[in-house]
Amino acid sequence: MTTPLYWQTEGEGSDLVLIHGWGMNGAVWQPVVDKLSSLYRVHTVDLSGYGYSADLGSADFDKMVAQVLTQAPEKAAWLGWSLGGLIATQAALIAPDRVSQLITVASSPRFAAEKGWRGIKPAVLSQFTEQLKEDFTLTVERFMALQAMGSPNAKQDIKQVKQAVFSRPSPNQAALATGLSILADIDLREVLSQLSMPVCRMYGRLDGLVPIKVALDMDALIPHSKKVVFEQASHAPFISHSDEFIAELRYFLEQE
Repeated sequence: MTTPLYWQTEGEGSDLVLIHGWGMNGAVWQPVVDKLSSLYRVHTVDLSGYGYSADLGSADFDKMVAQVLTQAPEKAAWLGWSLGGLIATQAALIAPDRVSQLITVASSPRFAAEKGWRGIKPAVLSQFTEQLKEDFTLTVERFMALQAMGSPNAKQDIKQVKQAVFSRPSPNQAALATGLSILADIDLREVLSQLSMPVCRMYGRLDGLVPIKVALDMDALIPHSKKVVFEQASHAPFISHSDEFIAELRYFLEQE
């Protein structure tokens, strides 16, 4: 029996699952949920080791995906932000009958940079891993600042994310370390062609963690997917440009 993750469900309509990123929790979605719940039945989750699921401790990538799939609605559109995009994508690959539509936001099938592929420099990920051992709260705050870098509303964005994340229990330190390993190691590029459902990829042009070059490279990896670029957004367009984000999301969900 899988220990239940913390879920929050609001609204009525077709099911929409939202999956947060590294160091975050489901509360980061609340401003979006408030606007979407009149249209959809919105499910947000605290992944294992985060928020109200902090006591469940660390889970590796496959276990995280299995936990969410076990407890998610039988069929839903899945939207994953950043690390959550990897989880949503893997769920869509292994259980395509459960994922009606896939939306990734500021995400990449391979977060770590390597020759010919833009991303987070391995040295930066290693630095975060070392900093975690000394002061994990400060490390998460630095990551939040990195996410908002480039956004015209960076200070406001960071404040909103911090208020949401720190409204719930602090993340489990081992889960944070495992999450950084996932960002460093997971590579789904070769299997993306197997995705059978409609896919929408959303990016911030000013994103420092998922460079806009990734959006162009992904055109070749999933040629039939829809691409949305928020010109003035960084790593969290659903916060900095929530009205535009919701409009694009609704258009995709209703068209498909």
